[in-house]
Amino acid sequence: MCKKLLFGLSILLLLSNLTYGQDLTIVPLTQAWKQKIEALAPSQIRFPSTSAKKILLFSLHTGFEHWVIPHTEEVFKILGSKSKQFEVTASKDIHQFEKESLSNYDAIVLNNTCSKPDHRHLFWDQLRAESTLDSAVVMAKAQALESNLIEFVVQGGGLLLLHGGITTLNNSAKISALVGASFDYHPPQQQVQVKLENPSHPMVAAFPKEGFSHVDEPYFYKNAYANLNFTPLLYFENAQIRGQRANQELKSGKTYVAWIRPEGKGKVMYISPSHNAQSFENPALLQFFLDGL
Repeated sequence: MCKKLLFGLSILLLLSNLTYGQDLTIVPLTQAWKQKIEALAPSQIRFPSTSAKKILLFSLHTGFEHWVIPHTEEVFKILGSKSKQFEVTASKDIHQFEKESLSNYDAIVLNNTCSKPDHRHLFWDQLRAESTLDSAVVMAKAQALESNLIEFVVQGGGLLLLHGGITTLNNSAKISALVGASFDYHPPQQQVQVKLENPSHPMVAAFPKEGFSHVDEPYFYKNAYANLNFTPLLYFENAQIRGQRANQELKSGKTYVAWIRPEGKGKVMYISPSHNAQSFENPALLQFFLDGL
């Protein structure tokens, strides 16, 4: 009896670990993988442009390194070239955020641009590493680059933040308002059922009405998120998320994982999926990325 009970418990534990608190295996970024994504990538353009838009795909990280960064970069290059709608420039140079450089682009994609936890200011992190100048001078320059980013959007630019990109300037109240939220924390990776806030919204037309399921980090947010000053697109049910902080566990309601909002003449979009390259093998998610661009 005891042996049967122990065996049953071990099976339950094994099944649980398959979908909760378990990192997925890193996918090698091979030519074969890129060809697979190329084949899955959509050719249908839901929102065609009269001319190719110039995109800055920015992938510098100073804090946590998501292994999916190079995969995400390749995905967006493929979407740009296959759709013939976007000229994608990949960079890790923060000086791209000088006003003169930003004027060359129609939109910016922040690809998991995680900053260090101490300041949560990627520009500060990198400038500090590059310079021997006084810290006050460095911070002034970092704040100037932050202001350039905000002005870029207000004047009509697009800003798309992917997954950890929300932490780029996470302690800035102005950036939190621009993006619609700041990152708070995430429980361990687990199977997440992503649902559609409004199935009739054209931005989620790529997905089936029941949404989709994948393994991901379920992000929770703070600061400007409390205002919900955006149009929500995708969400998960809080009660389904295991491993939440004990002192703030949410047993009801929903948390959004993708949204859009206007800012001045520009537009901002945040997409949390995904921490893992395996999710990119979902053609619907690829279409969603393309529609977002």
